[in-house]
Amino acid sequence: MQSSWEGFRSGFVALLGRPNSGKSTLLNAILDTKVAIVSDKAQTTRHAIRGVLHRPDVQVVFVDTPGIHKPKTPLGERLNAKANEAAADTDVVCLCIDATRRLGKGDLFIAERLSKDSIVVVTKIDAAPRAKVLAQLGSAGELGFAEYFPTSARTGEGVAALLDRLCELMPVGPPLYPPSMVRDMPEAQWVAELVREQLLAATRQELPHAISVKVVEWEWPHIKIEIFVERESQKPMVIGKGGLLLKQVGTAVRAQLPEGAFLQLHVGVAKNWQRRPEMLDRFGY
Repeated sequence: MQSSWEGFRSGFVALLGRPNSGKSTLLNAILDTKVAIVSDKAQTTRHAIRGVLHRPDVQVVFVDTPGIHKPKTPLGERLNAKANEAAADTDVVCLCIDATRRLGKGDLFIAERLSKDSIVVVTKIDAAPRAKVLAQLGSAGELGFAEYFPTSARTGEGVAALLDRLCELMPVGPPLYPPSMVRDMPEAQWVAELVREQLLAATRQELPHAISVKVVEWEWPHIKIEIFVERESQKPMVIGKGGLLLKQVGTAVRAQLPEGAFLQLHVGVAKNWQRRPEMLDRFGY
């Protein structure tokens, strides 16, 4: 008796790179839906996020990883470890390199630790002059990897070609997720991420790194969310004058949730949480 999945392909693809190299934006473009939060702040991605691409004969599970960087805190060390662990457990690794930034030590640090059958994806080519894109491809070509794809998540240029190649590289195997699943993340964690995304967009300087968000109660449609900062002086910056910023955050997040959701947002202090292993455990890092 033949399996109904004979000839089907499925596997995992890790997206690795420096912070702000366009990994999350690329993943959202690949899946044509929002599965990862995005911002212009470093360390936006703090968890390995799985997004699932479904095609009639293949299923590709993309793993969006935290940006690999020189860590300054135990949190940074844990984020790097998550990225490296994700890469070790996938079938293909894509090294994402930003076309708008010079190929730097951070890119080289990651590249030196990857197998040469990895694929280089030059991102954000819409935001760089053609000459700069070509120069970046030339520099990346010296890394000695298997293949190179210039892409733009904003315009879609190059994304289809990259996808077709990744689908070809998937090993034979049955589907790993049901057809209805596009994002593999607990709903409570996703809501916390949406709140953090709004706070990242609204805050500046060191504050984005000091914010952690956790859902502490979930009894639909009521959701209670704790927002933690590291110092008492940071609370007013998150709350805003008369609570306006917090209200704006709640409104923006509710617009992305099923109708009827009620969010209760509370801001607390967890002193120096990025440097305290017990707090990192509590916050799920």
